[in-house]
Amino acid sequence: MPKKTTIYDIAKALNITAATVSRALNDSPRVKKATKELILETAKQMNYEQNKLAQALKSGKSYNVGVIVPYINSNFFASVIRGIEEELYPKGYHVIICQTHDQENLEIENINSLLNAQVDGVLMSISNSNIETNPAFKNLVRKHVPLIFFDRKKDIKGVSSVTIDDFKGAYMATQHLIEQGCKRIAHLSNDQSLEIFQNRFLGYKQAILDNGFEFDCNLVVETTSKVESGSLSTKKLLSLNNPPDGIFASCDFSALGAIKEIKAHGLSIPDDISVIGFSNEPFSQFMELSITSIDQSPMEMGRIAANVFLDEVNSNGNVKSEKHIILAPELIERKSSIKELLLVD
Repeated sequence: MPKKTTIYDIAKALNITAATVSRALNDSPRVKKATKELILETAKQMNYEQNKLAQALKSGKSYNVGVIVPYINSNFFASVIRGIEEELYPKGYHVIICQTHDQENLEIENINSLLNAQVDGVLMSISNSNIETNPAFKNLVRKHVPLIFFDRKKDIKGVSSVTIDDFKGAYMATQHLIEQGCKRIAHLSNDQSLEIFQNRFLGYKQAILDNGFEFDCNLVVETTSKVESGSLSTKKLLSLNNPPDGIFASCDFSALGAIKEIKAHGLSIPDDISVIGFSNEPFSQFMELSITSIDQSPMEMGRIAANVFLDEVNSNGNVKSEKHIILAPELIERKSSIKELLLVD
């Protein structure tokens, strides 16, 4: 194995001290610009690689950041991760990605593994955990490791978050269906232990009441973020004596399941039943029957979460108040909800 180049090899080649080489490689202002440029060029020619572990021990930073998501194969979370990476990579950080599969035990294991890896911070979207506060969260706070929640969060003192206004997004979705002439609107809900789905349900309910309709709990069916679950839930709704003429799904995957089931029953979308989802997944715009959805600005969410982390990690230990940034949702109108009758001039 060839011997690795050291700062002493560079110093010997240039007939200067190793201390001067070290200062130049660490961008010290004590080294003249011309000397620094010569040292950097020589280091490059000699294939010198700095010891990252030694740098971390010296600076107190590993320049690694953990990102934990429920699922990586979701466009929403993939886009958030991309936003995080685009902000952190230019600052010299590397991102370690973990997924929980929505399981509490994996969430705890991921956090502990990242702590053992000496990460400088953790950015995460929590799992469907039923416990009030995962003890691993408190461990991060106790060790003064910046923790920033995005999308899914819990309220923990000293922990910042970046989310979308889920209540407003759900209200907008329901209001849109009402404006399309729907009078009996169902909601495919999701795990109510998560704040985002609580708020989507509450936004839906408030829009129903504000428009003078009676809230009917039979039109609210709990489902999961899967196509099959959305299909089964819609099957229950279609079996009602008075089925809905509009469906607001808490995610695009359950909305897709709803569309499949409605078609299987020989009904027309949107003439018989209008459908709207949430998240604006890419497939929602490329289908023959494109799906109306609420956009969550995942790239922006990731970038903002990364900058919140940078603010905290660069605070030099100064006490900083937690930040709670709420992004505005956007209604993306497509074929699944817009009735042709209303498109005629």
